[in-house]
Amino acid sequence: MSDGTNPGPTTTKGASTALLTDLYELPALAATLEDGVGDLAATFEVFTRRLPRGRRYGVVAGMDRVVDAVVRFRFGDEELDALRRHEVVGAATLDWLADYRFRGDIHAYRDGELFFPYSPILVVDAPFAEAVVLETVILSILNHDCAVAAAASRMVNAADGRPLIEMGSRRTHELAAVAAARAAYLAGFGATSNLEAGRTHGIPTTGTSMHAFTLAHLDEADAFRSQVRCQGVGTTLLVDTYDIAEGIRTAVEVAREFGATGPGAVRIDSGDPEEVVPAARAQLDALGATGTRIVLTGDLDEYRISRLGHLPVDGYGAGTSVVTGSGHPAAGLVYKLVAIATPDGAVRSVAKASAGKVSVGGRKAAFRELGDDGYATDERVVLQVGGTLGTLTAPGRELLVPVVRQGEPVAGPDLEAARAHHRAAVAELRPLHRSVADGPPAFTAEPR
Repeated sequence: MSDGTNPGPTTTKGASTALLTDLYELPALAATLEDGVGDLAATFEVFTRRLPRGRRYGVVAGMDRVVDAVVRFRFGDEELDALRRHEVVGAATLDWLADYRFRGDIHAYRDGELFFPYSPILVVDAPFAEAVVLETVILSILNHDCAVAAAASRMVNAADGRPLIEMGSRRTHELAAVAAARAAYLAGFGATSNLEAGRTHGIPTTGTSMHAFTLAHLDEADAFRSQVRCQGVGTTLLVDTYDIAEGIRTAVEVAREFGATGPGAVRIDSGDPEEVVPAARAQLDALGATGTRIVLTGDLDEYRISRLGHLPVDGYGAGTSVVTGSGHPAAGLVYKLVAIATPDGAVRSVAKASAGKVSVGGRKAAFRELGDDGYATDERVVLQVGGTLGTLTAPGRELLVPVVRQGEPVAGPDLEAARAHHRAAVAELRPLHRSVADGPPAFTAEPR
């Protein structure tokens, strides 16, 4: 129930990510090492064939985590022993894995960038064997973080300037909760309730109180006095444990005992907002607590926030719909080989043609084209042929930037820069495309 912010982020060296993969990757790797394909220069690409139904855009998040996972993708004694015990691969491949580290290049859309069907949001250039084993861990990170960020971005749009708190830690895996808090903050949420996310990523942390705290005291007044005594009159009091109107009256009376006209805020977590929020605002104003803010929580998603936008709410707390699959439909990202060298050194484009799972071969460059009014007019993806990138039909900006060069990260993560980039990228969309109203994607990024 404390309100505050954390100092800067902290970083620690993590464990190996090498076994965060699917079993079939390694036997396939072994075969390519034996037949020579593993040594051929290759290009892999991450993209989605379609956005979740009704979504106008996707949001890139987790690129910093991808870079970190790639750097830590090393096979130490414990990982090699596990593979040996389970007879996943033979001795020759184990020897190769013992010396493995990624030495290739990765280009990617920036964290916070928008993407659309067929946007090449991550491009890996490396020998086939080095690149193919990264598929699962890269997709695990990006499919989760991009989905959370897209849902959070839509909620920010729906909130129309009112602050949002991410509070979904109890609805997901404990480590996923930290990643989700980062993705939501990147997309515009103002704070998280998760202390580990605050420590790891430097995200502001905040909180209110719990119903159990109120229930543990003899009555609501005693609970409020205890909280105000500990946290100060600027704290947020949870007023819906018993009766909302009575809770508000008690909250104001307790705040006055401590010399204030009312608490800093009241949180409402139940009831019909259409009825209880206007009544709460009117009651607070009538009691003279005109400066007390109202924070609304309880199963909020972008659609509900949008429908409730006319209410006198000062901020929202969202949890389940941010961090769980029901709130953030899967991003549908895939990791596909798009080009590979031939034994004589030429480059061969490759693509899937199976029904419903088509891919487009060839290494690509991507640009966001902008009109004279500053709004995006297209997502232009062009095949790189003979070193040329094609031509733009309108002013635009390049979307793929280097994040790993010869196995080394290009720059450290900058969460505040990613937040700023996301705000700017969303502002490039026309109002229709950034609304929460269901509709087709703003653009389709198929090469041409």
